[in-house]
Amino acid sequence: MQKHISFVCKCAFFELRKISSVRSFLTLQATVQLVSSLILSRLDYCNSLLAGLPTEELDRLQRVQNSAARLILQKSKKDHVTPLLTTLHWLPMKYRIEYKLALLGYRCFEKSLPPYLSHSLSIYEPSRSLRSSSEKLLRIPKTRTKTFGERTFRYQIPTVWNSLPSSIRDSSSLSSFKTQLKTYLFRKAFAYPE
Repeated sequence: MQKHISFVCKCAFFELRKISSVRSFLTLQATVQLVSSLILSRLDYCNSLLAGLPTEELDRLQRVQNSAARLILQKSKKDHVTPLLTTLHWLPMKYRIEYKLALLGYRCFEKSLPPYLSHSLSIYEPSRSLRSSSEKLLRIPKTRTKTFGERTFRYQIPTVWNSLPSSIRDSSSLSSFKTQLKTYLFRKAFAYPE
């Protein structure tokens, strides 16, 4: 994964340098579109595979996102990045990954996951009558190793899904689920009161 992250960061910073050379000629909206298509698409591509990585690795990707936010809003390196991310309505990398995993959990209940993923996930059904039997929960498998076992989809998707509030898990449509999930993760990331 280190090689992959290094390659993504290298390509993203290269694109950022190219955009920064023409930034003075671009409007804010055009810059946002360019950065979204050239940088954020790279960061988001298969980012659910990065779940469970050490924070040092995710911090490298976060630096790319921070640089992109500074470029769009024309701020210096000394400016704090949290207000910039909130202005752009961007989730930090850690929460972007959680967002993708939660979407996979929702699709598990909608039966719209590919077979290779849906067969590895199972819905939690207690052996006796419990209050949790009416909730939409996924079974978290036992793992032997923290390094590899807890990085698998079988472990990460149920862990993220089960940590969501039941009001979000019980969403009636995919669009309402996405909206509620992004709001929840935004509040969690930037410590906004509910």
